[in-house]
Amino acid sequence: MVSLETPVCDFGRPAIDFALPGVDGRTWTLQECRGEKGLLVMFICNHCPYVKAVRDRIVRDARELKELGVNSVAIMSNDPADYPEDSFDNMKRVAEEYGFPFPYLYDETQEVARAYGAVCTPDFFGYNADLKLQYRGRLDASRKEAAPPDVRRDLFEAMKQVAETGEGPRQQIPSIGCSIKWKE
Repeated sequence: MVSLETPVCDFGRPAIDFALPGVDGRTWTLQECRGEKGLLVMFICNHCPYVKAVRDRIVRDARELKELGVNSVAIMSNDPADYPEDSFDNMKRVAEEYGFPFPYLYDETQEVARAYGAVCTPDFFGYNADLKLQYRGRLDASRKEAAPPDVRRDLFEAMKQVAETGEGPRQQIPSIGCSIKWKE
């Protein structure tokens, strides 16, 4: 397992369109996922200990952001041939078990992850209402274990600011996680 950090936020970079199958049986596009005040695009998976440590926090933050007009979408781009825990059937199971309040999509070709420049799980891309990138940082201080419950909610606070002002914070701490498992 390789741990990687996300690059610095490329402010204003436009969100890239996609059409990916969801665990709910429908195909989702960027436009169908966006919220009135923004969109959080998350690259996650089922097997990564960094994601497992914060799944409940991701669900909490996505629910609270939706109330602020920011929708969320999660994309799984790992190669399940090498990581069976990341299979589409297991994606369905995890989404149901954790009550994902957002579409959970499968990027089988890995083209969407490459287009976004995703490097790890979790990797967060926070967009404003115009779908311009405003956040590329961490959820909070969690690593392979969840941080204490009272830690600063970096992602939530940043996306709340994006919902209110259209702009993200200039200071952002990179996310860290397992490398995306690219196909050969």
